[in-house]
Amino acid sequence: MLKKGSKLYSIIFNKCPRCHEGDFLEEKNILKINRAFKVKEHCSNCGLKYMREPSFYYGAMYVSYGLSVGVAVIAFIISYLGFNLTLKQSFLPIIVAIIVSAPFSARWSRIIWANIFFHYDANLKINSDSEQS
Repeated sequence: MLKKGSKLYSIIFNKCPRCHEGDFLEEKNILKINRAFKVKEHCSNCGLKYMREPSFYYGAMYVSYGLSVGVAVIAFIISYLGFNLTLKQSFLPIIVAIIVSAPFSARWSRIIWANIFFHYDANLKINSDSEQS
């Protein structure tokens, strides 16, 4: 499941969707806010151009929304069923969970979006002289 070649491998380990070798985001440390969400232009290993068209990653907002809804539902279930909070009391844990997960959601949504459009190629011939797309 977490082997090279799976979409999950690329998403969790921040790797190129096509070769699973080069890094996808410029910064691995999420605490370095100024570069934590910046996608590299090309894969350092296979030369894949990550930006297929201008504003390509605007579509990642839909993925981010879905991730945030998932976090909100999980926070509600834990607070409502686990801690017996009322519906109104559950809103605070939901808001806190969404705020805490927002940086992760922003990063993961971009790489999930890229994995929808780019696919792993096990037979990829690496040619560092030419850029492939």
